Order: sequence, then structure tokens, then C-alpha cells
Amino acid sequence: MMERLLEIKNLRTSFFTHVGEVQAVRGVSFHLDKGEALGIVGESGSGKSITMMSVMRLLADNGKIVEGEILFEGRDLAKLSENEMQKIRGNEIGMIFQDPMTSLNPVLTIGDQLMEPLIKHKKMTKEKAFERAVHMLELVGIPSPKSRMSQYPHEFSGGMRQRVMIAMALACEPKLLIADEPTTALDVTIQAQILELMKELKQKINTSIILITHDLGVVADLCSRINVMYGGLIAETGSTRDIFYNPKHPYTWGLLNSVPNPKNLVKERLKPIDGQPPDLLKPPAGCPFAPRCQYAMRICMTHRPPLFEVGEGHKAACWLNHKDAPKVEAPIRRGDL
Repeated sequence: MMERLLEIKNLRTSFFTHVGEVQAVRGVSFHLDKGEALGIVGESGSGKSITMMSVMRLLADNGKIVEGEILFEGRDLAKLSENEMQKIRGNEIGMIFQDPMTSLNPVLTIGDQLMEPLIKHKKMTKEKAFERAVHMLELVGIPSPKSRMSQYPHEFSGGMRQRVMIAMALACEPKLLIADEPTTALDVTIQAQILELMKELKQKINTSIILITHDLGVVADLCSRINVMYGGLIAETGSTRDIFYNPKHPYTWGLLNSVPNPKNLVKERLKPIDGQPPDLLKPPAGCPFAPRCQYAMRICMTHRPPLFEVGEGHKAACWLNHKDAPKVEAPIRRGDL
């Protein structure tokens, strides 16, 4: 049996603004086992990044965990002091942020930034920290790592800066690595290299990974399970195979149909999901996807659906999965994904 590393129970995170409470995460529950890779996908504003920023306790000043538990190896991170969290961030939990140029300090050398967490968390001497930092740069595929230690972030390409961010996140050998859109700003070739690198590192040091992205194609090869988020909630959760080949939520169908088909030799227009995400200042009473869903029924507008069990470890929050609902065939390109 797999050993549980992280368990989130009924997490609710809000931002309190001058116009009211923005309910960014509205009751999310899921788990991650040791050595596992989990993908969290959804459009911008779906709550995926805020869920992970809640785990890291890196919310903006007006952000607050309103309810729920974040159990990391049995400890509730939501209840820890800031001093206790500082011992966990970068040490037991590492995070790769979206934009490496804004995450790296432009006035410090790459070496100094890599060595800092090693000296702080692992109590290494400067000499040992230097050796470890050089090894990490080598591990993530940066050529001439020793000479690179004295360089500054602007002297690295976008792909190389992202590799440095991965090296920094993994320097203290964290039990959990959170990667927030790690390939968004990179070209397709570099994207593939970064994802392959994360896959190799997972196998080498058995770090658990949570990969946040809006692109289902990015998680296909790395993650064994996927959570699809929408409107601050989990719309569907299951194995990667379940999500790609047997999806049970219309939002997941829309995401799959918006992914280019590499096997199609003829160019075809992608199918966007019409409409706009819900206003989380005034969240809808029913299913948040209902106004954009061509299969919406009256109940969808008034009652939020539970996560229906649709297979082993596979759940979907859609009234179409109720035993009395009309049968609808998923309009996806089966076998092409």
C-alpha cells in the first residue's frame, strides 16, 4: 500500500477585497502518495495555483485559508506558525514558479541563490554548499556548472533559468516538488526537455510531484493521476488514463477537444470552450460550469453536484453521472489522444 504524503481536506481559501470576498478555492479535497506525480489542470482562475499557494502558505496579505486541513506527513500546515513554515519551504517542500526571471534575484549570483537554502536548512559549510550546488546544476543539465555559479540570472536563457529554478527547488532533496506552469514561457523543444528532466529526477530521487498546468498534454507523460479544477472546485479526478480515455465531465471533454491532435495531418480548427469562468465574488449556487455547458439541466443551475463515483478512483462532479440522468456520449476524439 502506498504511503500518504499530502492530504487536503475541504480546503477553502478566500481573498478579501474592497468589493467583497473572492472565494478562490471552495472546498477542495485530494491526496498525494509518496513517489507519485499528480497533475492539476484547468483554465486560469480555476483555483489550481491558489490551492498550492495555500499549501505553501504563500498567499497575498488579503488571502486567508478560511477552512480545511492541509496534512503533510500528518502535520496540518494550515495551523503552523510562519517560523515553522519557513523550515518546511525549500527544505521539505520545493516549488518551481511560473516565471523564473521574476523568481530569481537579479542582483545575486546563481551560486549564492543555490547555496542559501543549503546553508540555512542543511547547515552546510560554504564549501559543502558550493559542491552541492555545482552537482545540482550538473544534474539539471547545465553545461560548465562550476563557471556558471558566478553568473547572474540575466546571463542565462529562459530554458536555463527554469533549469536553475528546478535545481534550487530540489537542492535540499524535498519530499514534495510543486511545479506551477513550469513550461509556460518556454518554446516547445525546451518544454519537452524540462518535462523529461522532471521525469528523470522523479525516478532518481523519488520526489513526489504536483504539476499545475492549463494544458492536459503536458501532464500526460509525467503524471499517474489528474485533478481537473473549475470554479474553485474539483470537477473530475482519476487516473491519467481515465481522464484521457474515459472522461465523465463536460468541462474535461472541452479541455480534451481544445488540445491539438498530433496524428491529424490536415490542419483543423480547435474547439474553444464558449463563455467565461464564473465570478467567484458571487459563486453560482449550482454547477459552476453550467452556464457554459450544452448538456446543462435545470438541476445544474440550482444544486451543486457531488463528486459521483464513476469508476475505481475515478470521480466526476456532474449531474449527468446520476443514475436517473439522460445518457450522453462524450464528444471526444477517442484513440487519438
